[in-house]
Amino acid sequence: MKKLAVAILLISSYCGAQTADSFVPASTNVWAAEYPRVDASGRAAFRIKAANASAVKLNFWSNPKLDMVKGSDGYWTVTTPPLVPGFHYYNFVVDGVDVNDAGSHAFFGGGRDASGIEIPESGATYYLVQHVPHGAVREIWYFSNVTGSWRHAVVYLPPGYDTQTTMRYPVLYLQHGAGEDETGWINQGHANFILDNLIASGAAKPMIIVMAYGYARRAGHVDPDVSKAPFGSPEMMKAMQELSQAFEDDVTQALIPYIDSNFRTMADRDHRAMAGLSMGGMQTFQITFDHLDLFSYIGGFSGASGMMMMRSNEKPDMKTAFNGALAAPAAFARKVHLLWIGVGTAEPPQMLAGITRLHEAFTEAGVKHVFYQSPGTSHEWQTWRRDLNDFAPRLFQAGSQPATAAR
Repeated sequence: MKKLAVAILLISSYCGAQTADSFVPASTNVWAAEYPRVDASGRAAFRIKAANASAVKLNFWSNPKLDMVKGSDGYWTVTTPPLVPGFHYYNFVVDGVDVNDAGSHAFFGGGRDASGIEIPESGATYYLVQHVPHGAVREIWYFSNVTGSWRHAVVYLPPGYDTQTTMRYPVLYLQHGAGEDETGWINQGHANFILDNLIASGAAKPMIIVMAYGYARRAGHVDPDVSKAPFGSPEMMKAMQELSQAFEDDVTQALIPYIDSNFRTMADRDHRAMAGLSMGGMQTFQITFDHLDLFSYIGGFSGASGMMMMRSNEKPDMKTAFNGALAAPAAFARKVHLLWIGVGTAEPPQMLAGITRLHEAFTEAGVKHVFYQSPGTSHEWQTWRRDLNDFAPRLFQAGSQPATAAR
């Protein structure tokens, strides 16, 4: 989930002409932490005390790592040129050991808790906390007979849910990507603030959002070993499909029934949506197309139909793809109220090409859908924030039928 692209190649350890007073603590810092700091141009200043270290680098999970400079006080510092706006994972490397920044909150990404820094996007307020009514974010635990274990999810309840006790709400199931977990859409993506702001402006309908842990092991089942399969090979795809099938069964057999039993939902397909980013987009397309009796709104954010879409110049055959669900586009459009796919224009070439090919295949086959392109962003949270901001207002609009659109 990295987005420094060309900018990272230019980063060096200069402090620049601006004074330290032009920098302010990042919004992602822990309480009262002065570093890391950002300025209005998007530069970021980092500091760590490691008096006995011989070498310290700043690691944005991309090469090259940045050498930090040691001062006489034992602090190592570095200041970057302007970074791409949005959220960046990072850590320090102290004498070869990865170390999180004590000044930053921890964010789960890349399969671990990592430090993160928010670089504000000038003029963008849609994902920021504002003076509007706010919903509530709750944690839930539900038991799954599929996995034979307790499972965790995060639930957003719209403003007024606890006071307007006769109202029922549609539900969006919103999934994270690989290496992240169910906390990502709130902590990194600010999905709650995005929906608060959309609902307050009247752009989106009040809705419940369920963000579930996207990894599942079937009770008593031995997972296939994907490590021995060549990347992108049929063997790897088959193994991944076996792994994702357990999550599909958990969502449809355990999670949805729990949500409908414990929250005031509108428990029918016309009021149920699913979307996800990257791996979560692949999971979304698998689950929804297998269960069109449960879902009528479908969204893929930088992910939709699996990795095979990123590794072939061939477009899918819409008569056979997705178990033939798109073979009759007019009938599909009557059943599915929204089919939405999005991608950042600066995404890795295979990802950008794959999602674009899927859009072209939909268009050529006459499948109504929305195609959204996030300008200048890569495989990152700023892309997915924009995706949700475009996707959510299209949900649960009475009588709406999306036309094909490219943005």
